[in-house]
Amino acid sequence: MFTGIFTAIVTPFINGELDEESLRDLIEFQIAKGIDGIVPCGTTGESPTLGFDEYKRVIGITVEIARKRVPVVAGAGSNATAKAVELTRCTKQLGVDATLQVAPYYNKPTQEGLYQHFKKVAEVGLPLVIYNVPGRTGINITPETVADLSKIPEVAAIKEASGDIAQIAELSRLCGDRLTLLSGDDAMTLPVLSVGGKGVISVISNLLPDKMTEIYRAWQTGDGAGALEKHAQLLPVMQAMFMESNPIPIKTALMMKGLIKSSELRLPLCAMSETNGEKLAQILKEAGVL
Repeated sequence: MFTGIFTAIVTPFINGELDEESLRDLIEFQIAKGIDGIVPCGTTGESPTLGFDEYKRVIGITVEIARKRVPVVAGAGSNATAKAVELTRCTKQLGVDATLQVAPYYNKPTQEGLYQHFKKVAEVGLPLVIYNVPGRTGINITPETVADLSKIPEVAAIKEASGDIAQIAELSRLCGDRLTLLSGDDAMTLPVLSVGGKGVISVISNLLPDKMTEIYRAWQTGDGAGALEKHAQLLPVMQAMFMESNPIPIKTALMMKGLIKSSELRLPLCAMSETNGEKLAQILKEAGVL
């Protein structure tokens, strides 16, 4: 279920409200271009600023449009374990295939606390993908903790965004086939694949789903040189997606490309600076995106 390219889908807004039409069209675009799964209500989907009714609506639309053609992995994490359990139960009722569970942020739990947190969420009975992103959460989930968690049947995969390839390789060694390893960073896709990864939860695939799937398919068919060439071609665009905080650049790029009506974000995120917007447009033109 968790191999390949999964798009961390943006949540389009217009005039302060959810732009359902753009969301539906973007999901259909992803599936038509061969994406392997959709991840709504993650960081890229601005989940912290969604009201609960909006949250349910985004997930409901995603499940409705996907129609089991690709799996839906809904962001349902929280730094309060009880809330993560509540969100997971909600998404289970909405028909998702799995949830993405970010490490509890701000609290800075111990490794034992992290283990108990994910174990409690797993008791809901829905497959979960651990999300390790120390740059946002302030806490790193160690390979040893992940290895212990991988023995729980519902813990199916991990989205690894630590940026530490040695740690990721150790994680792969310790967990083996018990856990599917996914990159949490587009630019780290090939390095993660090289140490046993099975795909990526991607930001850039919002914009270029076919290009990201080409990289993965090349790797899977043993064409390492071809995968590297394709990865290198996309690298400037991958890097541009983090010129400012995600999802500011990707929403700006999607609007430039005409894939969503507005690049509107919710505070405390704000519109991309004019200078960076010009730089982004130039990078996209040079890459043949615009």
